[in-house]
Amino acid sequence: MFKKLNVLALVLILMLLLAACSGEKKQVSNNQGDKKQNELIYATAKDINDMNPHLYPGSMPAQGMVYESLVENTEDGIKPLLAESWEISEDGKVYTFKLRKDVKFHDGEPFNAEAVKKNITAVQENAEKHSWINLAAKIKEVNAIDEYTVELVLSDVYYPTLVELSMTRPYVFISPKDFKDGETKEGVNGYHGTGPYILKEQKTDEHAVFEANEQYWGGSPAIKKITAKVLPSGETTFLAMQKGEVNFAFTDDRGADSIDVESMNLLVDSGEFQLVRSTPMNTKMIVANSSKADSPASENAVREAIWHSIDRETITKDILDGTETVANSLFSSNVNYADVDLKKRSYDLEKAKELLENAGWTLENGSEVRTKYGKKLTMELYYDSNSSSQKTQAEFIQYSLKEIGAELKIIGEESTSIANRRSTGEYDLLFNQTWGLAYDPQSTINAFTSDSSYLHTTKGIASADELYKKIADVMVSTNENDRKSLYADILTIVHDEAVFIPISNGNITVIAPKNLAGIGFKQTQYELPFEKMHFE
Repeated sequence: MFKKLNVLALVLILMLLLAACSGEKKQVSNNQGDKKQNELIYATAKDINDMNPHLYPGSMPAQGMVYESLVENTEDGIKPLLAESWEISEDGKVYTFKLRKDVKFHDGEPFNAEAVKKNITAVQENAEKHSWINLAAKIKEVNAIDEYTVELVLSDVYYPTLVELSMTRPYVFISPKDFKDGETKEGVNGYHGTGPYILKEQKTDEHAVFEANEQYWGGSPAIKKITAKVLPSGETTFLAMQKGEVNFAFTDDRGADSIDVESMNLLVDSGEFQLVRSTPMNTKMIVANSSKADSPASENAVREAIWHSIDRETITKDILDGTETVANSLFSSNVNYADVDLKKRSYDLEKAKELLENAGWTLENGSEVRTKYGKKLTMELYYDSNSSSQKTQAEFIQYSLKEIGAELKIIGEESTSIANRRSTGEYDLLFNQTWGLAYDPQSTINAFTSDSSYLHTTKGIASADELYKKIADVMVSTNENDRKSLYADILTIVHDEAVFIPISNGNITVIAPKNLAGIGFKQTQYELPFEKMHFE
């Protein structure tokens, strides 16, 4: 009997110990769960890089969390942000901003008129870097009228001024303490903005950690920690999301998704994730180099033939799984001034062959590639190596062009390399996208004249001088009807010349935990309003 009681006592003790251990494990699990309820870990194919907001290597989604502009571009137009209000002079050349008085930089420095003046002056001292944005050439001076009043003086009337001041960069604000020798063009000493998140840690090509700004003038964000984790796009990111190592992914600032549509659908089917898409934000396209004399792509007929050879219906329905819509022109109709009647070029291989024949590109007996004056109809198409959908599209288009007697060599490169090719003109064809709703049409069209963007795309066309004159005129126009007419002419010229070959109207895709609420989008395709998100 004594032995039996001892055994029962021992069993009871073991049960109590197991219960205690179980309770401890449960408590740890709950703590981890609570931690995850305040944290997002998103996958990114590239490092956030140099976060200096007055230069361009940095990740725009990351910069959007840290830095802010004077005004914000919304679906309902320009709204106050760091500026509470503004006035525009009768001649349209002077903008006077009244600043918020409850804002500090992350390092405690006050945000005031002097800070605004120093930042805008720093941007202007490196104006050549910002040639893609016309405002950089229009700002004549910036003055601090009093502690919270700033005056921006322009050399000419420039109607997109407020729109360009609202962009993710370069006219955003970093603490003057971070300046190097009073400037930012040679780098900065830190990354202290006024935004809802503070950059706390950055380990190159591994991760970056952002923590909520508890002193944020707009209120402390519910999501207390955001980690940008560098992962290769595709299966690696998909597996990381399945394992819980990453719980958030979205279309990045190159227009590429971290995982393909099929993987997104599998995550949604698991019941753990939700898929949210924005309205059309941009146009995905192939950009042709009209100024490369030794390239077939410099010929209008070749560019038109390529346009007719691309089956957009199949690309959007099958390759993109219906996530994007067919694009027939440079901008979708929801872009300001872009609802213009342009001739539609449908998928038509016979029409493509006819165009090439009429232009002197013929098929010799037994040859699969057309020639003209002994030169082969061969071109190179560059795509983003981090985008699986671009690669698939490139292969599909390569096959289509083979059907019309054109040889297309497809080459995958990093996005930075492709951007460099675009600025140097070392390409025949490359994938790209328009700037997006908040920026267009003026930003993409301004870029037609910029040697860092689309100058090589446009300068080889017959009506290049006329195009550039109309672009200059539209940017200083004050009459709405004149502006509409000029934009219609500009869009007609580049459409007829087929230098921007549209494929699809793209959007921003977010794959996130099912219980994450407040997911929304800004007018810009380059950043997300993380500060509005929260777990339910």
